[in-house]
Amino acid sequence: MILLRNIGLLVTCRPDSGQNNLHAIPHASLVWSAGRIVWAGPDDQVPATLGTLVMEDAGGRMVVPGLVDCHTHLAFGGWRADEFARRVRGESYAEIARSGGGILSTVRATRAAGEAVLAARADEMLTRMMALGVTTVEAKSGYGLTVADELMLLRVYQQLAARGPVRVVPTVLGAHTVPPEFASDRAGYLRLLTEELLPRVAAMELARYCDAFVEQGAFTVEEARQVFRAASSLGMRAKLHADQLTSSGGAELAADVGAVSADHLEHVSDAGIAAMAAAGVVAVSLPIASLYLRQPPLPARKLLDAGVPVAVATDFNPGSAPSYHLPLAMTLACTTQGMTPAEALKGATIVAARAIGEEANIGSLEEGKAADFAVIDAPDVDHWLYHFRPNACVRTVIGGRTVWRGSE
Repeated sequence: MILLRNIGLLVTCRPDSGQNNLHAIPHASLVWSAGRIVWAGPDDQVPATLGTLVMEDAGGRMVVPGLVDCHTHLAFGGWRADEFARRVRGESYAEIARSGGGILSTVRATRAAGEAVLAARADEMLTRMMALGVTTVEAKSGYGLTVADELMLLRVYQQLAARGPVRVVPTVLGAHTVPPEFASDRAGYLRLLTEELLPRVAAMELARYCDAFVEQGAFTVEEARQVFRAASSLGMRAKLHADQLTSSGGAELAADVGAVSADHLEHVSDAGIAAMAAAGVVAVSLPIASLYLRQPPLPARKLLDAGVPVAVATDFNPGSAPSYHLPLAMTLACTTQGMTPAEALKGATIVAARAIGEEANIGSLEEGKAADFAVIDAPDVDHWLYHFRPNACVRTVIGGRTVWRGSE
């Protein structure tokens, strides 16, 4: 067993008592064995019954659960810096997409990249995310939009998950947009998704979740419902890109189909919030995307006050959120959405774990859970998210094994 002592503040993020309660323990210790947490509590109360312990020292720093990025588009080809400049000059996301840019620009680059290049790039990104204290990443397909290319992206995620150490949770997003070869045959593309792609994904066990982009210019509520019906019959739960650019009924659909999460929600309706609260759907805030697209932020306070848990993620992708810096997203959740630092941290740990169905295993520092945690060079959560730095993480541990160590 390993004992990490001299923790200035152990932030356990237990799921009870609301999103603003971190269940933090000052002057604490953490014990783990065989990759699982055995004990967490005050330094002076380590049970003698635990037996011989290998001692390690946290140096008085804060320890938090491993961060969970529950919405990314991890594997893609190319970048889209030109679109960033165009948006700064006043063009909208929709205008750029209509001119051949946007998602379809990345689809072309991804199809051309090939599996080995995509895997190497995604692996490099995971390593950089891990250095920030991120231990689990949800990763979507959606830049292939053919059966072969979508399967390629999901195979990349399968390889990365098997290789580790970062935990990778795959999501199939064939319903990202209609590819150009089906521009005049939307019904044909939906048949491709529901009758060919999703059955093959399920048979190969390549994804646990099925996502759809419900928005003007992407998919309608009824089209997405058709996709989710097929996914559900194959054992995949729904996740949604919902109400990002307009109020399009995405939140209501998420509640109706029992989705695990509805993500974006910058334009969510009051009816959508009420439906999500009643159905237990997690809202996923993506403030980096809101910042880059100059969209109004997700109404976090309305969601939280209505009883909807709010996760925080990066939406890492080459177009609308070209950053994998989850602590930055957490700080933006505070400054632009009115979340407290405590709510933002819980949103990037236990609530994010719930948004990918992993809350029983990760997201909090409790006995029996995976020993995934980050050592942060800050006295408390408020100071960490207030004093933004390139990286305050000095050590990342996954399954009880140190996978990254920075300058201490």
